[in-house]
Amino acid sequence: MVKQEIRWICQECNWSFVKYLGRCPNCGAWDSLVKTKLDAEPTRAGGGVALPFGSQRPEPLSQVTLGAHPRIPVPMPEVSRVLGGGLVPGSIVLIGGEPGIGKSTLLLQVAALLGDLKKPVLYVSGEESPQQIKMRADRLGIRGDPLHLLWETEIGTILGHANALHPGIRALVIDSIQTMHTEDLNSAAGNVGQIRECAARFQRWAKLQDTPVFIVGHVTKQGSIAGPKVLEHIVDTVLYLEGDPFHTYRLLRCIKNRFGATSEVGVFEMQAKGMVEVANPSEAFLAERMVNVPGSAVAVTIEGTRPLLVEVQALASPTSFGNPRRTVNGLDYNRFLITVAVLTRRAGLPLGEQDIFANVVGGLQVDEPAVDLAVAVALASSVRDRPLPADLAVVGEVGLSGEVRSVGQLEARLQEAARLGFGRAIIPRRLSRSEFHPPNGLEITQVRSLRQALDAALGRR
Repeated sequence: MVKQEIRWICQECNWSFVKYLGRCPNCGAWDSLVKTKLDAEPTRAGGGVALPFGSQRPEPLSQVTLGAHPRIPVPMPEVSRVLGGGLVPGSIVLIGGEPGIGKSTLLLQVAALLGDLKKPVLYVSGEESPQQIKMRADRLGIRGDPLHLLWETEIGTILGHANALHPGIRALVIDSIQTMHTEDLNSAAGNVGQIRECAARFQRWAKLQDTPVFIVGHVTKQGSIAGPKVLEHIVDTVLYLEGDPFHTYRLLRCIKNRFGATSEVGVFEMQAKGMVEVANPSEAFLAERMVNVPGSAVAVTIEGTRPLLVEVQALASPTSFGNPRRTVNGLDYNRFLITVAVLTRRAGLPLGEQDIFANVVGGLQVDEPAVDLAVAVALASSVRDRPLPADLAVVGEVGLSGEVRSVGQLEARLQEAARLGFGRAIIPRRLSRSEFHPPNGLEITQVRSLRQALDAALGRR
Protein backbone atom coordinates (compact mmCIF):
# COMPACT_ATOMS: atom_id res chain seq x y z
CA MET A 1 0.00 0.00 0.00
CA VAL A 2 1.24 3.45 -0.91
CA LYS A 3 1.26 5.75 2.09
CA GLN A 4 -1.04 8.71 1.53
CA GLU A 5 -0.72 12.17 3.00
CA ILE A 6 -3.59 14.61 3.45
CA ARG A 7 -2.89 18.21 2.48
CA TRP A 8 -5.02 21.34 2.05
CA ILE A 9 -3.96 23.05 -1.20
CA CYS A 10 -4.92 26.61 -2.14
CA GLN A 11 -6.64 26.78 -5.54
CA GLU A 12 -5.27 30.27 -6.19
CA CYS A 13 -1.56 30.13 -5.31
CA ASN A 14 -0.95 26.35 -4.99
CA TRP A 15 0.47 26.56 -1.44
CA SER A 16 -0.25 23.55 0.76
CA PHE A 17 -1.03 23.31 4.47
CA VAL A 18 -1.42 20.45 6.93
CA LYS A 19 -4.76 21.74 8.26
CA TYR A 20 -7.73 23.68 6.96
CA LEU A 21 -7.68 27.47 7.13
CA GLY A 22 -10.51 29.77 6.16
CA ARG A 23 -8.09 32.19 4.50
CA CYS A 24 -4.87 31.34 2.68
CA PRO A 25 -1.95 33.00 4.54
CA ASN A 26 0.02 33.31 1.30
CA CYS A 27 -2.39 34.95 -1.18
CA GLY A 28 -5.22 36.01 1.14
CA ALA A 29 -7.98 34.16 -0.76
CA TRP A 30 -10.98 33.02 1.27
CA ASP A 31 -12.35 29.46 1.12
CA SER A 32 -9.76 28.44 -1.47
CA LEU A 33 -8.23 25.44 0.35
CA VAL A 34 -9.23 22.02 -0.99
CA LYS A 35 -8.53 18.71 0.71
CA THR A 36 -6.13 16.63 -1.42
CA LYS A 37 -4.64 13.16 -1.02
CA LEU A 38 -0.97 12.98 -1.96
CA ASP A 39 0.67 9.68 -2.75
CA ALA A 40 3.57 8.40 -4.85
CA GLU A 41 4.77 10.44 -7.76
CA PRO A 42 2.94 9.75 -11.02
CA THR A 43 4.45 7.31 -13.42
CA ARG A 44 5.58 8.23 -16.90
CA ALA A 45 3.72 11.10 -18.58
CA GLY A 46 0.93 9.97 -20.86
CA GLY A 47 -1.08 7.90 -18.39
CA GLY A 48 0.01 4.50 -19.72
CA VAL A 49 0.62 5.68 -23.29
CA ALA A 50 4.21 5.04 -24.32
CA LEU A 51 5.81 8.26 -25.49
CA PRO A 52 9.25 8.18 -27.15
CA PHE A 53 11.10 10.31 -24.58
CA GLY A 54 14.30 8.34 -25.12
CA SER A 55 14.40 9.28 -28.82
CA GLN A 56 15.11 12.95 -28.01
CA ARG A 57 18.79 13.84 -28.17
CA PRO A 58 20.56 17.20 -27.79
CA GLU A 59 21.14 18.88 -31.17
CA PRO A 60 23.53 21.68 -32.16
CA LEU A 61 21.74 24.91 -33.02
CA SER A 62 23.04 24.85 -36.60
CA GLN A 63 21.48 21.42 -37.19
CA VAL A 64 18.00 22.27 -35.91
CA THR A 65 15.62 22.57 -38.88
CA LEU A 66 12.33 24.42 -38.93
CA GLY A 67 10.73 22.15 -41.50
CA ALA A 68 8.91 23.09 -44.67
CA HIS A 69 6.19 25.08 -42.86
CA PRO A 70 7.40 26.85 -39.69
CA ARG A 71 3.81 28.02 -39.08
CA ILE A 72 0.47 26.41 -39.81
CA PRO A 73 -1.78 28.92 -41.62
CA VAL A 74 -5.12 29.62 -39.92
CA PRO A 75 -7.94 30.32 -42.41
CA MET A 76 -9.42 32.95 -40.05
CA PRO A 77 -7.27 36.11 -40.48
CA GLU A 78 -8.32 37.60 -37.13
CA VAL A 79 -7.20 34.48 -35.26
CA SER A 80 -4.01 34.32 -37.31
CA ARG A 81 -3.27 37.96 -36.42
CA VAL A 82 -3.62 37.29 -32.69
CA LEU A 83 -1.40 34.19 -32.89
CA GLY A 84 1.34 36.18 -34.61
CA GLY A 85 0.81 34.99 -38.19
CA GLY A 86 -0.32 31.39 -37.71
CA LEU A 87 -0.02 28.35 -35.47
CA VAL A 88 3.46 27.23 -34.46
CA PRO A 89 3.80 23.41 -34.56
CA GLY A 90 4.18 22.01 -31.07
CA SER A 91 2.76 25.10 -29.37
CA ILE A 92 0.07 25.02 -26.68
CA VAL A 93 -2.56 27.79 -26.65
CA LEU A 94 -4.76 28.60 -23.64
CA ILE A 95 -8.08 30.39 -24.24
CA GLY A 96 -10.06 31.89 -21.37
CA GLY A 97 -13.24 33.91 -21.11
CA GLU A 98 -16.52 34.35 -19.28
CA PRO A 99 -19.13 31.55 -19.50
CA GLY A 100 -21.17 31.84 -22.67
CA ILE A 101 -18.82 34.34 -24.31
CA GLY A 102 -18.19 32.01 -27.28
CA LYS A 103 -14.96 30.10 -26.55
CA SER A 104 -16.28 26.70 -27.67
CA THR A 105 -17.99 28.22 -30.70
CA LEU A 106 -14.82 29.93 -31.88
CA LEU A 107 -12.65 26.86 -31.32
CA LEU A 108 -15.10 24.61 -33.15
CA GLN A 109 -14.97 26.93 -36.15
CA VAL A 110 -11.16 27.09 -36.07
CA ALA A 111 -10.87 23.31 -35.68
CA ALA A 112 -13.16 22.71 -38.66
CA LEU A 113 -11.08 25.08 -40.84
CA LEU A 114 -7.73 23.61 -39.79
CA GLY A 115 -8.49 19.95 -40.49
CA ASP A 116 -8.29 18.08 -43.78
CA LEU A 117 -8.63 14.46 -44.89
CA LYS A 118 -4.90 13.75 -44.44
CA LYS A 119 -4.51 15.47 -41.06
CA PRO A 120 -7.74 15.73 -39.09
CA VAL A 121 -8.35 17.72 -35.92
CA LEU A 122 -9.31 15.93 -32.69
CA TYR A 123 -11.84 17.89 -30.61
CA VAL A 124 -12.05 16.49 -27.08
CA SER A 125 -14.78 17.75 -24.76
CA GLY A 126 -15.24 16.89 -21.11
CA GLU A 127 -18.44 18.93 -20.88
CA GLU A 128 -20.48 17.98 -23.95
CA SER A 129 -21.19 14.73 -25.74
CA PRO A 130 -20.46 14.34 -29.49
CA GLN A 131 -24.19 14.61 -30.17
CA GLN A 132 -24.37 17.98 -28.41
CA ILE A 133 -21.31 19.23 -30.28
CA LYS A 134 -22.92 18.02 -33.52
CA MET A 135 -25.97 20.17 -32.76
CA ARG A 136 -23.75 23.25 -32.52
CA ALA A 137 -21.88 22.26 -35.67
CA ASP A 138 -25.15 21.99 -37.60
CA ARG A 139 -26.17 25.45 -36.39
CA LEU A 140 -22.83 26.86 -37.51
CA GLY A 141 -22.99 25.09 -40.87
CA ILE A 142 -19.91 22.92 -40.22
CA ARG A 143 -19.72 19.77 -42.36
CA GLY A 144 -17.12 17.17 -43.24
CA ASP A 145 -15.06 14.38 -41.68
CA PRO A 146 -11.73 16.17 -40.94
CA LEU A 147 -13.15 17.07 -37.51
CA HIS A 148 -13.15 14.12 -35.06
CA LEU A 149 -15.19 14.43 -31.85
CA LEU A 150 -14.50 12.66 -28.56
CA TRP A 151 -15.99 12.80 -25.07
CA GLU A 152 -13.32 11.83 -22.56
CA THR A 153 -11.77 13.22 -19.38
CA GLU A 154 -8.88 10.82 -18.68
CA ILE A 155 -5.68 12.19 -20.16
CA GLY A 156 -4.07 8.82 -20.87
CA THR A 157 -7.03 7.72 -22.98
CA ILE A 158 -7.09 11.06 -24.80
CA LEU A 159 -3.42 10.87 -25.76
CA GLY A 160 -3.90 7.26 -26.82
CA HIS A 161 -6.67 8.27 -29.26
CA ALA A 162 -4.55 11.19 -30.47
CA ASN A 163 -1.60 8.87 -31.20
CA ALA A 164 -3.90 6.40 -32.96
CA LEU A 165 -4.92 8.97 -35.60
CA HIS A 166 -1.99 8.05 -37.84
CA PRO A 167 0.01 9.56 -39.53
CA GLY A 168 -0.77 12.45 -37.24
CA ILE A 169 -3.36 15.08 -36.46
CA ARG A 170 -3.31 18.73 -37.39
CA ALA A 171 -4.29 19.98 -33.92
CA LEU A 172 -5.75 18.81 -30.60
CA VAL A 173 -8.51 20.79 -28.87
CA ILE A 174 -9.23 20.27 -25.15
CA ASP A 175 -12.49 21.73 -23.79
CA SER A 176 -11.78 22.27 -20.96
CA ILE A 177 -8.67 21.69 -18.82
CA GLN A 178 -10.73 21.88 -15.59
CA THR A 179 -12.61 18.70 -16.56
CA MET A 180 -9.49 16.62 -17.27
CA HIS A 181 -7.82 14.26 -14.82
CA THR A 182 -5.15 11.61 -14.62
CA GLU A 183 -5.52 8.31 -12.78
CA ASP A 184 -2.05 8.75 -11.28
CA LEU A 185 -3.47 11.38 -8.90
CA ASN A 186 -6.32 10.69 -6.48
CA SER A 187 -7.66 14.26 -6.38
CA ALA A 188 -10.78 15.31 -8.26
CA ALA A 189 -10.79 16.96 -11.67
CA GLY A 190 -10.28 20.71 -11.47
CA ASN A 191 -7.93 20.43 -8.49
CA VAL A 192 -4.68 22.38 -8.58
CA GLY A 193 -2.58 19.23 -8.85
CA GLN A 194 -4.75 17.75 -11.61
CA ILE A 195 -4.71 20.95 -13.68
CA ARG A 196 -0.95 21.34 -13.36
CA GLU A 197 -0.19 17.71 -14.17
CA CYS A 198 -2.59 17.50 -17.13
CA ALA A 199 -1.29 20.74 -18.62
CA ALA A 200 2.30 19.54 -18.29
CA ARG A 201 1.49 16.27 -20.04
CA PHE A 202 -0.31 18.02 -22.88
CA GLN A 203 2.68 20.32 -23.26
CA ARG A 204 5.14 17.41 -23.41
CA TRP A 205 2.96 15.57 -25.94
CA ALA A 206 2.68 18.69 -28.11
CA LYS A 207 6.45 19.18 -28.21
CA LEU A 208 7.20 15.53 -28.98
CA GLN A 209 4.50 15.14 -31.63
CA ASP A 210 5.11 18.65 -33.08
CA THR A 211 1.35 19.24 -32.96
CA PRO A 212 -0.40 22.38 -31.64
CA VAL A 213 -2.82 22.00 -28.72
CA PHE A 214 -5.70 24.34 -27.86
CA ILE A 215 -6.84 24.35 -24.22
CA VAL A 216 -9.97 26.05 -22.90
CA GLY A 217 -9.73 27.42 -19.37
CA HIS A 218 -12.49 28.51 -17.01
CA VAL A 219 -12.24 31.93 -15.35
CA THR A 220 -12.82 33.05 -11.77
CA LYS A 221 -15.14 35.80 -10.56
CA GLN A 222 -12.24 38.24 -10.88
CA GLY A 223 -11.87 37.39 -14.59
CA SER A 224 -8.57 35.47 -14.36
CA ILE A 225 -8.10 31.90 -15.54
CA ALA A 226 -9.02 29.45 -12.79
CA GLY A 227 -6.41 27.11 -11.38
CA PRO A 228 -2.77 27.62 -10.45
CA LYS A 229 -0.87 30.52 -11.98
CA VAL A 230 1.69 28.02 -13.23
CA LEU A 231 -0.88 27.02 -15.89
CA GLU A 232 -0.26 30.30 -17.72
CA HIS A 233 3.50 29.77 -17.44
CA ILE A 234 3.33 26.27 -18.95
CA VAL A 235 1.52 27.29 -22.13
CA ASP A 236 3.07 29.24 -25.00
CA THR A 237 0.15 31.57 -25.74
CA VAL A 238 -2.64 32.94 -23.53
CA LEU A 239 -5.74 34.38 -25.21
CA TYR A 240 -8.78 36.00 -23.62
CA LEU A 241 -12.13 36.25 -25.35
CA GLU A 242 -13.75 39.44 -24.10
CA GLY A 243 -16.98 41.26 -24.79
CA ASP A 244 -19.98 42.98 -23.31
CA PRO A 245 -22.88 40.49 -22.97
CA PHE A 246 -25.24 43.22 -24.22
CA HIS A 247 -23.21 43.78 -27.41
CA THR A 248 -22.48 41.45 -30.29
CA TYR A 249 -18.80 42.30 -30.62
CA ARG A 250 -16.15 39.98 -29.18
CA LEU A 251 -12.45 40.73 -28.79
CA LEU A 252 -9.85 37.97 -28.83
CA ARG A 253 -6.95 39.53 -26.90
CA CYS A 254 -3.45 38.08 -26.65
CA ILE A 255 -1.92 38.35 -23.17
CA LYS A 256 1.14 36.17 -23.67
CA ASN A 257 2.79 34.93 -26.84
CA ARG A 258 6.22 33.35 -27.11
CA PHE A 259 6.09 33.48 -30.91
CA GLY A 260 4.61 36.93 -31.60
CA ALA A 261 3.54 40.30 -30.28
CA THR A 262 1.46 40.54 -27.11
CA SER A 263 -1.64 42.71 -26.67
CA GLU A 264 -2.73 41.85 -30.22
CA VAL A 265 -6.51 41.90 -30.74
CA GLY A 266 -8.90 40.19 -33.13
CA VAL A 267 -12.44 41.52 -33.50
CA PHE A 268 -15.47 39.27 -34.09
CA GLU A 269 -19.22 39.66 -34.15
CA MET A 270 -21.40 36.99 -32.57
CA GLN A 271 -24.15 35.99 -34.99
CA ALA A 272 -26.49 33.04 -35.41
CA LYS A 273 -23.94 31.31 -37.65
CA GLY A 274 -21.12 31.75 -35.13
CA MET A 275 -18.19 34.14 -34.84
CA VAL A 276 -17.93 36.39 -37.89
CA GLU A 277 -14.75 38.37 -38.43
CA VAL A 278 -14.98 42.15 -38.46
CA ALA A 279 -12.65 43.27 -41.25
CA ASN A 280 -12.92 46.99 -40.42
CA PRO A 281 -13.41 47.39 -36.65
CA SER A 282 -13.07 51.20 -36.64
CA GLU A 283 -15.90 51.58 -39.13
CA ALA A 284 -18.05 49.16 -37.15
CA PHE A 285 -17.53 51.04 -33.86
CA LEU A 286 -18.43 54.36 -35.51
CA ALA A 287 -21.36 53.08 -37.61
CA GLU A 288 -24.09 54.49 -35.34
CA ARG A 289 -22.33 57.70 -34.35
CA MET A 290 -24.43 60.89 -34.33
CA VAL A 291 -22.58 63.98 -35.56
CA ASN A 292 -22.98 67.53 -34.25
CA VAL A 293 -23.94 66.29 -30.78
CA PRO A 294 -22.27 67.78 -27.69
CA GLY A 295 -20.25 65.38 -25.56
CA SER A 296 -19.03 63.09 -28.36
CA ALA A 297 -15.41 62.78 -29.48
CA VAL A 298 -13.49 60.29 -31.60
CA ALA A 299 -10.32 58.83 -30.07
CA VAL A 300 -7.66 56.81 -31.89
CA THR A 301 -6.42 53.95 -29.73
CA ILE A 302 -3.94 51.15 -30.39
CA GLU A 303 -4.78 47.51 -29.66
CA GLY A 304 -1.58 45.56 -30.19
CA THR A 305 -0.42 46.76 -33.61
CA ARG A 306 -3.88 47.71 -34.86
CA PRO A 307 -5.17 51.32 -34.63
CA LEU A 308 -8.86 51.61 -33.76
CA LEU A 309 -11.15 54.62 -33.88
CA VAL A 310 -13.73 54.62 -31.08
CA GLU A 311 -16.38 57.08 -29.99
CA VAL A 312 -16.01 58.47 -26.47
CA GLN A 313 -19.18 59.97 -24.98
CA ALA A 314 -19.36 62.19 -21.91
CA LEU A 315 -22.30 63.81 -20.14
CA ALA A 316 -22.27 66.37 -17.32
CA SER A 317 -25.44 67.23 -15.43
CA PRO A 318 -26.04 69.29 -12.26
CA THR A 319 -26.20 66.98 -9.27
CA SER A 320 -29.13 66.71 -6.87
CA PHE A 321 -27.03 65.18 -4.09
CA GLY A 322 -24.20 66.28 -1.86
CA ASN A 323 -21.64 64.01 -3.53
CA PRO A 324 -21.59 64.16 -7.35
CA ARG A 325 -21.57 60.81 -9.10
CA ARG A 326 -18.84 59.57 -11.43
CA THR A 327 -19.94 56.69 -13.65
CA VAL A 328 -17.56 55.20 -16.22
CA ASN A 329 -18.02 52.41 -18.77
CA GLY A 330 -15.13 51.20 -20.95
CA LEU A 331 -12.47 53.52 -19.45
CA ASP A 332 -10.00 53.25 -16.60
CA TYR A 333 -11.84 54.75 -13.63
CA ASN A 334 -8.77 56.22 -11.90
CA ARG A 335 -7.48 57.87 -15.06
CA PHE A 336 -10.94 59.32 -15.65
CA LEU A 337 -10.95 60.90 -12.18
CA ILE A 338 -7.52 62.40 -12.89
CA THR A 339 -8.79 63.89 -16.16
CA VAL A 340 -11.79 65.41 -14.37
CA ALA A 341 -9.53 66.93 -11.71
CA VAL A 342 -7.20 68.42 -14.34
CA LEU A 343 -10.17 69.93 -16.21
CA THR A 344 -11.41 71.51 -13.01
CA ARG A 345 -8.06 72.85 -11.79
CA ARG A 346 -6.20 73.67 -15.02
CA ALA A 347 -8.99 74.43 -17.50
CA GLY A 348 -11.42 76.11 -15.12
CA LEU A 349 -14.44 73.92 -15.89
CA PRO A 350 -17.01 73.89 -13.02
CA LEU A 351 -17.25 70.13 -12.49
CA GLY A 352 -17.39 70.06 -8.68
CA GLU A 353 -21.21 70.07 -8.61
CA GLN A 354 -21.80 67.98 -11.75
CA ASP A 355 -22.76 64.33 -12.12
CA ILE A 356 -20.41 63.01 -14.80
CA PHE A 357 -20.92 59.95 -17.01
CA ALA A 358 -18.50 58.57 -19.61
CA ASN A 359 -18.85 55.70 -22.04
CA VAL A 360 -16.92 54.02 -24.86
CA VAL A 361 -19.40 52.98 -27.55
CA GLY A 362 -19.42 49.33 -28.66
CA GLY A 363 -18.48 47.66 -25.38
CA LEU A 364 -14.74 48.14 -25.94
CA GLN A 365 -12.48 48.47 -22.88
CA VAL A 366 -9.84 51.17 -23.48
CA ASP A 367 -7.15 51.59 -20.82
CA GLU A 368 -4.30 53.35 -22.62
CA PRO A 369 -3.46 56.98 -21.73
CA ALA A 370 -3.81 58.14 -25.37
CA VAL A 371 -7.59 58.57 -24.91
CA ASP A 372 -7.21 61.08 -22.06
CA LEU A 373 -7.43 64.09 -24.38
CA ALA A 374 -10.51 62.71 -26.16
CA VAL A 375 -12.24 62.21 -22.79
CA ALA A 376 -11.36 65.75 -21.72
CA VAL A 377 -12.56 67.29 -24.99
CA ALA A 378 -15.82 65.31 -24.91
CA LEU A 379 -16.49 66.36 -21.33
CA ALA A 380 -15.75 70.02 -22.10
CA SER A 381 -18.06 69.78 -25.11
CA SER A 382 -20.86 68.51 -22.86
CA VAL A 383 -20.33 71.22 -20.23
CA ARG A 384 -20.24 74.03 -22.81
CA ASP A 385 -23.04 72.40 -24.84
CA ARG A 386 -21.00 72.89 -28.00
CA PRO A 387 -20.53 70.01 -30.48
CA LEU A 388 -17.17 69.04 -31.91
CA PRO A 389 -16.50 69.00 -35.67
CA ALA A 390 -17.72 65.76 -37.21
CA ASP A 391 -14.39 65.07 -38.95
CA LEU A 392 -12.17 65.64 -35.89
CA ALA A 393 -10.03 62.91 -34.28
CA VAL A 394 -8.26 63.48 -30.96
CA VAL A 395 -5.09 61.81 -29.66
CA GLY A 396 -3.02 62.62 -26.57
CA GLU A 397 -2.20 61.93 -22.93
CA VAL A 398 -3.08 64.54 -20.31
CA GLY A 399 -0.67 65.22 -17.44
CA LEU A 400 -1.40 66.58 -13.98
CA SER A 401 -0.02 70.01 -14.91
CA GLY A 402 -2.43 70.30 -17.82
CA GLU A 403 0.19 69.42 -20.44
CA VAL A 404 -0.56 67.17 -23.41
CA ARG A 405 2.05 64.43 -23.76
CA SER A 406 3.03 62.45 -26.84
CA VAL A 407 1.87 58.89 -27.53
CA GLY A 408 3.33 55.97 -29.44
CA GLN A 409 2.67 54.94 -33.05
CA LEU A 410 1.27 58.37 -33.91
CA GLU A 411 1.66 57.98 -37.67
CA ALA A 412 -0.27 54.70 -37.70
CA ARG A 413 -3.11 56.34 -35.74
CA LEU A 414 -3.30 59.26 -38.16
CA GLN A 415 -3.21 56.95 -41.18
CA GLU A 416 -6.24 55.09 -39.82
CA ALA A 417 -8.11 58.36 -39.20
CA ALA A 418 -7.37 59.59 -42.73
CA ARG A 419 -8.45 56.26 -44.23
CA LEU A 420 -11.88 56.60 -42.62
CA GLY A 421 -12.36 60.10 -44.02
CA PHE A 422 -11.43 62.30 -41.05
CA GLY A 423 -10.10 65.69 -42.12
CA ARG A 424 -8.75 67.13 -38.84
CA ALA A 425 -6.73 65.78 -35.93
CA ILE A 426 -5.53 67.27 -32.65
CA ILE A 427 -2.26 65.72 -31.51
CA PRO A 428 0.48 66.53 -28.97
CA ARG A 429 3.19 68.95 -30.12
CA ARG A 430 6.19 67.02 -31.35
CA LEU A 431 9.43 67.99 -29.62
CA SER A 432 11.64 65.26 -31.09
CA ARG A 433 13.64 65.76 -34.28
CA SER A 434 12.68 62.43 -35.82
CA GLU A 435 10.96 62.47 -39.18
CA PHE A 436 7.21 62.79 -39.11
CA HIS A 437 5.06 62.19 -42.19
CA PRO A 438 1.37 62.91 -41.58
CA PRO A 439 -1.06 61.58 -44.20
CA ASN A 440 -2.05 63.85 -47.05
CA GLY A 441 -5.38 65.62 -46.69
CA LEU A 442 -5.38 65.52 -42.89
CA GLU A 443 -5.16 68.90 -41.15
CA ILE A 444 -2.95 68.53 -38.09
CA THR A 445 -3.23 70.79 -35.03
CA GLN A 446 -0.41 70.36 -32.54
CA VAL A 447 -1.08 71.46 -28.96
CA ARG A 448 1.09 71.70 -25.88
CA SER A 449 -1.52 72.14 -23.16
CA LEU A 450 -5.08 71.14 -22.40
CA ARG A 451 -6.29 74.72 -22.78
CA GLN A 452 -4.88 74.88 -26.32
CA ALA A 453 -6.60 71.60 -27.17
CA LEU A 454 -9.98 72.85 -25.91
CA ASP A 455 -9.58 76.11 -27.86
CA ALA A 456 -8.68 74.20 -31.03
CA ALA A 457 -11.59 71.80 -30.69
CA LEU A 458 -14.35 74.10 -29.37
CA GLY A 459 -13.07 77.59 -30.17
CA ARG A 460 -12.17 80.28 -27.68
CA ARG A 461 -14.82 81.20 -25.15
